[in-house]
Amino acid sequence: MPSALFYLLIITTAEIVTVAFHPLLGLGIYTVLLFSIIIQVAKTNRFHPDRLILALSLVALIRIISLAMPLSDIPQIWWYPIIYLPLLIATIMVAKMLEYTLKDIGLIWGKIPVQILIGLTGIGLGFAEYAILKPDAIAETLSWSNLILPSIILLLTTGFVEELIFRGVLQKAALDSFGSRGIIYISLIFAVLHIGFFSILDIFFVFGVALVFGYLVKKTGSILGVTIAHGLTNIILFAIAPLLLG
Repeated sequence: MPSALFYLLIITTAEIVTVAFHPLLGLGIYTVLLFSIIIQVAKTNRFHPDRLILALSLVALIRIISLAMPLSDIPQIWWYPIIYLPLLIATIMVAKMLEYTLKDIGLIWGKIPVQILIGLTGIGLGFAEYAILKPDAIAETLSWSNLILPSIILLLTTGFVEELIFRGVLQKAALDSFGSRGIIYISLIFAVLHIGFFSILDIFFVFGVALVFGYLVKKTGSILGVTIAHGLTNIILFAIAPLLLG
């Protein structure tokens, strides 16, 4: 699908412009991208829109919301619910427009022991990514009182909402368009959105993890395990490893 590859190029360009030049320029590109998606979908059959292109509107919204929100005077931990709540609402709306069932987007339990084992891989992934990025901690101390709230927020936002978007709605649309190659396509987009961490190694790391997550969701039919793994990765990366190893 040439248009999908074109949108991948535009998303990559927008990320580079946001990081290397100015966030407002990147915001402008993403805004144009969102409107172009709306126009393209409107020109197709209203009852059977281009599913992948419509789903890609969620990628544009991720950056538009994160760049446009006035977050500078708000503690970093609260950035996540402020950004991800509207994204969750948008994701639900897009899934409904595409007439996806809960099973279509991985919202089933699957085999719980398998999902737990997948989830626990997030511990190792978190320490591995910390070795690459070494970010500052979003928690003050290694105590339950300081870790419980950030952990819940990261699990529900970067864990659940991101996996619902990428391995749920987007992957379903990409698999319908490209077959198994759709996992590669969504993994590329997911990796591109990490350009802002200024690490080529991290981009490759995230791309590899996304490929594995995508395969596991396709194999098991559930996003539960990867939601836990993604949440644990970011809890280790941003809350525990910086205090334990920093």
